[in-house]
Amino acid sequence: MHNHQEHINVFRSLFKGREDVFAVRWEKENKSGYMPAVFYDPYRFRVHKMNGGSFQSFTEKSYLKLTDEQIQKHLDGFNHIGIYPLLQDNTTWFLAADFDKTNWQKEAVTFLNACKEKEIPAYSERSRSGNGGHVWVFFDKPYPAIRSRKIFISILEQSGAFSMFDKSSSFDRLFPNQNFLSGKGFGNLIALPLFKPTFEKGNSCFVNPESFEPITDQWNFLKNITRVSTKHLDELYEGLKSGVESNTPIIINGKLNISLNNIVRLRSCQ
Repeated sequence: MHNHQEHINVFRSLFKGREDVFAVRWEKENKSGYMPAVFYDPYRFRVHKMNGGSFQSFTEKSYLKLTDEQIQKHLDGFNHIGIYPLLQDNTTWFLAADFDKTNWQKEAVTFLNACKEKEIPAYSERSRSGNGGHVWVFFDKPYPAIRSRKIFISILEQSGAFSMFDKSSSFDRLFPNQNFLSGKGFGNLIALPLFKPTFEKGNSCFVNPESFEPITDQWNFLKNITRVSTKHLDELYEGLKSGVESNTPIIINGKLNISLNNIVRLRSCQ
């Protein structure tokens, strides 16, 4: 039992998101997805349904909290859990980049190396399906999503793992996928690794970036993960604001390089 608790503690110390709500994977015929885990009285729901109501319109349900017991169920293979990384104050404990096309391994490695160059420890996990993966970066404290997303999008672009104009890129999205919670939902969820049935097939687990073989002792590996300091992230963010990432055109060996931001400024000539 002690070992179980130790595993849960290690797991929770890394994969930290909202704890007041989490998601569970569902499968029905050939469809699947994730939905927030809720608690409700089946009898009350039956009455609601008999009166023509749907689960959506059923108000007597409450979100389940992410407890140790739920994590254990995930690790034992009962429920595949997804967590919502964006906390209520729009910060997160980690960032994960999602790669999902045929050349995902090559581009994930490009991104891993680009992180390494910036002294950011990053770790790669093969996803549930086996034909895609996440590169995870863990922070020592919660960090504003608007900043971490800017930093990592710039690293992705500089490394060539992602370009706004290249549709063949296997980079799909960053988690968190929003800078701010809209107030309507919980933002994007990310599926947690080490779900037993997929882990046993060599998926949903951390892999060696050279061979893409699963790391033999996942727990020992998780225990030794290094978290990047938010102080270092701040330095990288400040670096973005000055210099290369600004909107001023930069001249490099006689050629004009214009950096594109998502703000276009038009100056009128009068």
